[in-house]
Amino acid sequence: MLTIASRTDVMNRLGRAMSDPTRSRILLSLLDGPGYPAKLARDLDLTRTNVSNHLACLRGCGIVVAEPEGRQTRYEIADPHLAAALTTLVEVTLAVDESIPCIDPACTVPGCCGTEQPS
Repeated sequence: MLTIASRTDVMNRLGRAMSDPTRSRILLSLLDGPGYPAKLARDLDLTRTNVSNHLACLRGCGIVVAEPEGRQTRYEIADPHLAAALTTLVEVTLAVDESIPCIDPACTVPGCCGTEQPS
């Protein structure tokens, strides 16, 4: 049974995973199906080291699982319920009031505070 503490932990882990634009891009790619670090790096125009570090974070948060396949490792969303929830989440329309400034002076969220998407 999930307790308030365990539910909070789940929310914190999901928040941490999705708070980084690169991890979000990796998760969106994995929603389309399993992926491999080299292919993810190529498709997302990232270094393999960068992708591997982010996959390690996502794995540590319990969001993705890694399955060895010979000399490669396949990554996928850990739970079909999570994949369905993430799919639903990205379809949400947010009611953003652009006249209200962001309260985080270090904000790097694309589209927030007039910032550009980081590379």
